[in-house]
Amino acid sequence: MEEPQRRIRAAYSESTVTVYQAYCPDIGLPAVRDGRFPAVWKRDRMTWIKPSFLWMMYRCGWGAKAGQETVLAVEITREGFEWALRHACLSSYAREVHPDRATWRRQLKRAPTRVQWDPERDLHLQPLPYRSLQLGLSGEAAGRYADEWTVAIRDVTPLAQEIQVLVSGGDLDSAAGLLPRERPYPAGDGLLAHLSVRAGHP
Repeated sequence: MEEPQRRIRAAYSESTVTVYQAYCPDIGLPAVRDGRFPAVWKRDRMTWIKPSFLWMMYRCGWGAKAGQETVLAVEITREGFEWALRHACLSSYAREVHPDRATWRRQLKRAPTRVQWDPERDLHLQPLPYRSLQLGLSGEAAGRYADEWTVAIRDVTPLAQEIQVLVSGGDLDSAAGLLPRERPYPAGDGLLAHLSVRAGHP
């Protein structure tokens, strides 16, 4: 079955969804230890969460990029995740979604979250012909993420390194077997409607 061009794929349970971030050890290790982001974590900055493990690996280079050496799996409530989606604006202007650029700019300025669709990645971190979600959180959303939505934080850096070794050795089947089980997220009719093509648009 062919993948749709845009779809949320994630590891999730009945009550939580797992997203990924990567930080320097000064932030990442205390976050894992305490199950909460430390005081040095900047609440006044946009923070991007990614439900796709392999997109995170592409972004952080399997945890080898400077400042991204600690890869975190952050389990958050589905209620919070869906709040973020409902309050999001697309990160860039889309003619088929927004009436005009001025409207989009106003929406972007007001929105506490933003959605960006980036090419999903394979085990070699090459782009695939369909896209996965990145969700940017700022202001109220960043505070809710840190204080209300986060249920658990795990260090998945060793997992990333293990998968990378298998990929480098050509053992793609074993590498794929270690990947988190990501499934299409059950986004209801209203969850992404405001980010989709406008009715009547060609």
